[in-house]
Amino acid sequence: MGDCGDWVRGWEHRLGLGLARAGGAQRGGQADVGTDVGTDVGGFRTRHVAATLRPGTVEQVRQIVASVPPGVVLYPISTGRNWGLGSRQPVADGAVVLDLGRLQRVRHLDTGVGAAVVEPGVTQGALAARLDGTPYMLNVTSSSAHTSVVGNALERGVGLRRQRCEDVAGLEVMLAGGRLMRLGNWPDEAGRLVPYRQELGPGLMPLFSQSNFGVVTAAVIRLLPRPQGLRLVRLAFEAPRLAAAVDELRHLMQQRLISGVLKIYPRPRTTEFRAYCCVDGDAELAEAAARLLMRRARLGRLFNDVCADPGDDPLAERLRRCLGGDPSLNEPAIQNMFGADAAGVDANPARGFLFFLPVLPFHGAAVARAHELVVQVGEQSGTWWRPTVNAISCDVIDLAISCRFPRAATGAAHQALDLLHERFAEAGWRPYRLDIDHMDAGGPPDVLRRLKETFDPAAVLAPGRYTSPATGPALGPATAVPECGPGASVSQGDDPVMSPAP
Repeated sequence: MGDCGDWVRGWEHRLGLGLARAGGAQRGGQADVGTDVGTDVGGFRTRHVAATLRPGTVEQVRQIVASVPPGVVLYPISTGRNWGLGSRQPVADGAVVLDLGRLQRVRHLDTGVGAAVVEPGVTQGALAARLDGTPYMLNVTSSSAHTSVVGNALERGVGLRRQRCEDVAGLEVMLAGGRLMRLGNWPDEAGRLVPYRQELGPGLMPLFSQSNFGVVTAAVIRLLPRPQGLRLVRLAFEAPRLAAAVDELRHLMQQRLISGVLKIYPRPRTTEFRAYCCVDGDAELAEAAARLLMRRARLGRLFNDVCADPGDDPLAERLRRCLGGDPSLNEPAIQNMFGADAAGVDANPARGFLFFLPVLPFHGAAVARAHELVVQVGEQSGTWWRPTVNAISCDVIDLAISCRFPRAATGAAHQALDLLHERFAEAGWRPYRLDIDHMDAGGPPDVLRRLKETFDPAAVLAPGRYTSPATGPALGPATAVPECGPGASVSQGDDPVMSPAP
């Protein structure tokens, strides 16, 4: 194990002492050396890791980062539920995984202005529960309640109300070498906070989203006022009307008859699509707007079913709860989708799951063409992919394209994933979020390389993460760093938006 092994064993001892001095597991940390943490539900090539360190405090994170010996690299994760994109796995072999899941403090909660300061191990379920009964709610995703708020925001995940990066008003970042800095807006000594998400002068916070420039140890999360009234209108239409229906829905959204993120699902084993439209605000306003939305939808004659708050639709009820800041109904959907709870998704030996996440213009022709590409790739590869429309604004759609497959068909599913990257790039549509096999950055390589050299001159942090091969050193297979020895599959962990089948 050489220098890496000595360093890891040293940290195992120090974290153990920290645990004893803190007087309980909730304040301490632990280290695992060469621990097999299981498979990943995406069926990606198993990366080899030297060790996994699980600090329990920000000070322990600082000491670990500051003490990394030459030749050792760290790969930070949050809760590790980056399902369909790599789960807990790093991009490259040979890293020491820095698991921040034990950093679980809600440091500050202000329900007067609507903001919370949370660490990477705080899940959306935990924060939503803290907000229950208050005037504010969390912008939750339709994924598991056990996913990380900070991790998903840094990956620019999509909530039911807006893209999660819009929730961030401040970041606490540990730079290589152990320097801690705070960016954006933070509570002062008296606890006063203005949750303004812009910075004074050049904005630095975006540099630490989807990057490998630092380790984020906390974030200021902007909350949302809890609406007094909330209605969910379901509009159904047949596949030949997809383009026209999308254009009509965009018009309705432009006229502020739809709140939050509009979602459109294809119904399994049918030719029908269903759009779920949130209408909320003051209770009387929400009621009147829902009636107006349904009247306008009927006038266009594009929709064969117009229904408010359908009681026979489990997906509608789950979305309605999520739109109200409650992700608790997501767990039964995860169980139904994977045959396992959140802790067992990656270990399920029978079912695999992959994501491809391009962004499209909010135009019916674009959505219809994208749907054609998905069908073509599925037919060519013998796999089945389900595209879900998430309209995150009146201009942009996040198309969450997912595939559930038997583990025996992993090769075919990954062939299809490669084809989706190729076909959508040819159409001019790039992903907004990447899996661990397709990590390349979109910016000028020379600029990204210079930024990496500024923030992490020794290239200690997360090799290969959102970085093209030209922007920094990439680790080879585990045998290229024999002093660290081969480990087992662990991972990157910032959590995705799930769209389980109804």
